[in-house]
Amino acid sequence: MIDLKELKTRQYEIATNIKNRGMKVDIDTIIALQEQRAGILQASESLRARRNENAAKMKGKVEPHIRTTLIQEGKELKEEIATLESSLREVEEKYLTLAKTIPNYAHPDAPIGSLDTDNREIKRWGEPVSLPFTPKDHTEIGEALDLIDFDTATRVSGPKFYYLKNEAVILELALQRYALDILRKHGFTLTITPDIAKEEIVEGIGFNPRGPESNIYTIEGTGTCLVGTAEITLGGYHSDQILSESELPIKLAGLSHCFRREAGGAGQYSKGLYRVHQFTKVEMFVYSLPSQSEEMHSELLAIEEEIFQGLELPYRVVDTCTGDLGAPAYRKYDIEAWMAGRGDYGEVTSTSNCTDYQARRLNIRYRDTDGTIQYPHLLNGTAVAVSRAIVAILENFQQEDGSITMPKALIPYLGFSEIRR
Repeated sequence: MIDLKELKTRQYEIATNIKNRGMKVDIDTIIALQEQRAGILQASESLRARRNENAAKMKGKVEPHIRTTLIQEGKELKEEIATLESSLREVEEKYLTLAKTIPNYAHPDAPIGSLDTDNREIKRWGEPVSLPFTPKDHTEIGEALDLIDFDTATRVSGPKFYYLKNEAVILELALQRYALDILRKHGFTLTITPDIAKEEIVEGIGFNPRGPESNIYTIEGTGTCLVGTAEITLGGYHSDQILSESELPIKLAGLSHCFRREAGGAGQYSKGLYRVHQFTKVEMFVYSLPSQSEEMHSELLAIEEEIFQGLELPYRVVDTCTGDLGAPAYRKYDIEAWMAGRGDYGEVTSTSNCTDYQARRLNIRYRDTDGTIQYPHLLNGTAVAVSRAIVAILENFQQEDGSITMPKALIPYLGFSEIRR
């Protein structure tokens, strides 16, 4: 969450940011609850001071009738304090629940808007693939080469699930290892993370674990959820801890399955592997000094570009508009790879600088060289979302005879250079 001490001093800026993100948050109610909470705390402190004075008097020599009065006053003060504490718990719960809905501040250069068309294109690499024949999409290719089985998965698990088969299994594993090797070269600690996280960690990262609008699967009766990304478990790794400045930056890479409800995820570009309920992803996560986070954000984007340039996949980079940032993000860049089957670009990675928003919610702090406790900045980025990378590879490397050549960088991991019937 943002620094709640700034609610009044930056109220206009916060309200404008909420509007620019297309969100509805009642900032006036939150400030009113904040003031009510402060009033209750002040009244409680005053009553406790009086109770302490009363107790001090009781320790001295006092007349019996005065002692009786002091005992009665002590009982009344105790009851009043208990009543105020009950009110404080109620007000504080409402206050913090609503305060958590306030999004992070947005970078001043982030484009303002709510649609994909409001994103700002900042770079292109490679030329979109132009094939001398009518290209197929990855679902046609996958079925023709016996690489993907959607029908059986729908019968067994439901819509938006799939079986990978034959060479596609090796391709999935090759993409994982390819990405992990690059991240290891860049100094990331490699991890395979749990696929389940506690609800408080999920909420701390900024995902809503419950409700019809949630994109997360909750495991009923356990207080846990299936993760939608390793960002959740990597962010939770240092929750409730105080790090030292000398440890930062901490760079973690996490391999995990990702589970998403994708409620409302429909449309012509959502078919096949592009938008599914389960996929594998290699995620980057960084705990950074505040002064270094923008530089670190650029580094994460550069690593994503290195990965997709190595895969020979043409792409563009977009600066994401305020309405598509997600509440924790201060700034977000997406890489959209060319997908010949759709004849358009499709998102394959994103990288976000979340400043201290998630760190405050997860109670992650660091002690600087002066001994002051501060909040680090947290950043995340997709190294490779395997299912979407497979979409781009199958569609861009398809040949007229129905075969698929492989990116040169993957051949050492695959053991083959093409897929054909």
